[in-house]
Amino acid sequence: MISICIIGAGNVATHLYKAFTQSNQLQVKQWYNRDLSKISTYKNEVAITNTLDDLVEADVYLMAISDDAIKQVSSNLPFENRLVVHTSGSAGIHDLDKKLRRGVFYPLQTFSKGVDMDFKQVPICIETIDKQDIDILKTITEAIGSKWYRINTEQRQTLHLSAVFVNNFTNQLYRIAHEISDAKSIDFDILKPLIMETAKKVQTVSPYMAQTGPAVRHDKKTIKRHLKQLENSKHKDIYELLTASIKNTHGR
Repeated sequence: MISICIIGAGNVATHLYKAFTQSNQLQVKQWYNRDLSKISTYKNEVAITNTLDDLVEADVYLMAISDDAIKQVSSNLPFENRLVVHTSGSAGIHDLDKKLRRGVFYPLQTFSKGVDMDFKQVPICIETIDKQDIDILKTITEAIGSKWYRINTEQRQTLHLSAVFVNNFTNQLYRIAHEISDAKSIDFDILKPLIMETAKKVQTVSPYMAQTGPAVRHDKKTIKRHLKQLENSKHKDIYELLTASIKNTHGR
């Protein structure tokens, strides 16, 4: 059984805690957070602490904290030569203090409070400095039902950038569409089947082949009408930028 100490109490830490505790191959020995109130509801399930000096010995210390805090917190850990991994998509493996055995355990998924997560649908990108530590991270990944990928820092940072486009930016476009439809008393639910079909389509064909709409058809009349309909100047800017991007991609 692999023992784990969790450091941090955000969405990623909480979802991973729940996944770890559902596996009989893993044991969460301790959970650290500077503010104990954020993990106090779990105190009857796992030992909790807000003092780094009180961290118990474990096989892996998993840091699910902000990127800016990784360097300082890892340097403040009261031990050396133990495996410490962070869960960041953009921080480098060398952001961890060199006194430690360093690694990365990056779940490429969007995590929200109150939304259950099926880790079978969460790819885990793993990386270690020491080759012998990679097997520990593989075992943890398989224990929670995820698929692992051995990804180096540069590749992971590229994946994180790509994820911003497919998730964060896409979600912002959903929000804009919600605002536009809501302004005319249109139920946003009407658009949800289209959202699902768009996501489903790229599972079998490339995004390039899946592209439809007035920009790829070079439908000037529809584009002009859409721009006239948009009352928010920022929404117009986004529409024009994305339209130009699609036209450029498809040679229009």
